[in-house]
Amino acid sequence: MVKIQRKMKAQLFYGPEDVRYEETDIPQICDGEALVRIRSALTCGSDLKTYRRGHPTMIEKGSVFGHEWAGDIVEIGKGVEKFKVGDRVVAMNTAPCFNCYYCKLQRYSMCENIVYNNGAYAQYIKIPSNILAINTHKIPDYIDYKEAALTEPLSCTVHGIEESNIKAGDMVAVNGAGPIGLMFVALARLKGAVVISTDLSDERLRYAKDFGADYIINATNVSDQVDAVKELTEDGKGVDVAIEASGSPKVWEMTILMGRKGATINLFGGCQSGTSISIDTKLLHYSELTIRGVYHHSPYYVKKAFKLITTGQIDAAKFVTADMPLENLVEALELMGSQKGIKYNITT
Repeated sequence: MVKIQRKMKAQLFYGPEDVRYEETDIPQICDGEALVRIRSALTCGSDLKTYRRGHPTMIEKGSVFGHEWAGDIVEIGKGVEKFKVGDRVVAMNTAPCFNCYYCKLQRYSMCENIVYNNGAYAQYIKIPSNILAINTHKIPDYIDYKEAALTEPLSCTVHGIEESNIKAGDMVAVNGAGPIGLMFVALARLKGAVVISTDLSDERLRYAKDFGADYIINATNVSDQVDAVKELTEDGKGVDVAIEASGSPKVWEMTILMGRKGATINLFGGCQSGTSISIDTKLLHYSELTIRGVYHHSPYYVKKAFKLITTGQIDAAKFVTADMPLENLVEALELMGSQKGIKYNITT
């Protein structure tokens, strides 16, 4: 394929709190790949962390970042039959290889050969051949781009909810009412659970109530967050399932303490590298707790999340607070960092 030098506008990451709106080359595609004109790119907690302190997947200085997006295919590489120019699509940021040690164990989120396809905060993005073949979906006409763009984070949360073993009638505590925490609230309600949402922000807790939380607790208004959750359970025994969705070691520890005997504890929020927590060995052993870490998505969870959106079981539009142009990305991330709104739709 002849490579043509073309330019696009993009937000480039140079280092912590050094993101620049600049002109850069439009990606060139090869056989089996596709080029997409991005129509919606959503802000994400991981992108906020990238902006503030960097991220291990951002290797090259001056890289385009962002990974939740949807758009129109404008160019197709040789050998692509599943898609055509003009298709409205949403693609994930990775795809498993299906050949490594962990893929053979069907632990696809742990694939040893995962390569992250960042680049949503730009006018164009390339879909690598493995992602195009496995983790890209055509968007129905009745679904908006920004609704479809929620598929990636929702698929991660669907993975988390499925690993939490929630049954109808279970009491579930979700600690953290950011975008991921709110998805956990909505998904736990779909499972028939009674949901307790905790956070430090009244605004976020109002969102949690809107997404179906039965109880909300502002941790700044109670003397003991663990006791406040347990008081809502039968005889103060604790919840059946406790989910951490804030990425704080302190909250990880509190989440463990909220569970009843035999509870499932899902430590979902990613903490800063090098941090650690303490666990009471007596509590862990004699209460027979199941403590799980859950990360990322797989093609199965992507399909499930996409179906939840396209069938209206999850109202994806409710997660988008406002539209903002690409040049105002940093402002949108700062609003997220100030716990204002849920997600912002970056239009390109």
